[in-house]
This record gives sequence, C-alpha cells and structure tokens, in this order.
Amino acid sequence: MAQVYDIVKDRRVYSIDADSSVLEAARFMMEHSIGALPVLRNGDIVGIFSERDVMNRVVAAGRMPGTTKVAEVMTANPKAINVDETIENCLFLMREFGFRHLPITDGKQLKGLVSLRDILLRYVSQKESEARRAS
Repeated sequence: MAQVYDIVKDRRVYSIDADSSVLEAARFMMEHSIGALPVLRNGDIVGIFSERDVMNRVVAAGRMPGTTKVAEVMTANPKAINVDETIENCLFLMREFGFRHLPITDGKQLKGLVSLRDILLRYVSQKESEARRAS
C-alpha cells in the first residue's frame, strides 16, 4: 500500500502563524495557489485555515480580513495523519469527517498537507500508466 506522504514529500511545506491576519493568509494562499494552510503556534500545529474559512467565517460573517487573526477563524485542533499512513486510510478519514485537506505529521512536526485533489490526481495518473502498459 502506498503511503500518503509519498504524494507530497517533494513539495515545500507552507504554513502560517496563528497570529497572522486573515488578509495576510489569503494573500499568501493566492500567491502560492493553495487552498488551505496548516496554522502553527510556536512550531506546533494548532489549526488549519482554508478558502472555505475565508468565505464562511470572515466574508459571510462581515469580519474585517485585515484585523481578524487567523486563530479566530481557523478550524482548531485538526486531525492529522502520520507520514507512514496509507492513502486508503487517509481517504477514509477524509470521507468520514468531510475533510478536503489533512496535515501530515511526524510526531509533532508538520511534514506536509495533502488534499483530496492531490489523491485524485495521483489515482488518475496511475490509471493512465496502467492503461499505457496494457496497450
């Protein structure tokens, strides 16, 4: 069984500090074309902040992005998966809890973030490879 960390191990790990403003986070996400960020405080993961959080907890709630801290609107204490977890178990957690993004950790250290899109693209790539080998 393939490990979920294999999908993201060659990528830079992006994160944001819990005391950053929502505006800073949104600009960072836009600049790097990412849909979610692990949120850190003193190096420990304390939350996850996504585009959905921006829409639901900031814009729709009438909050000011420049003065609202990420910590105020993030999803706190997110579930995370270990670097040696299988893709299948990752998908199970995502389906069970309705997550689109899961932080990957090694102990308390953030090692990456995997998205449902990442897993889907890997699956499609594997199927295309299998089809080419079969023909």
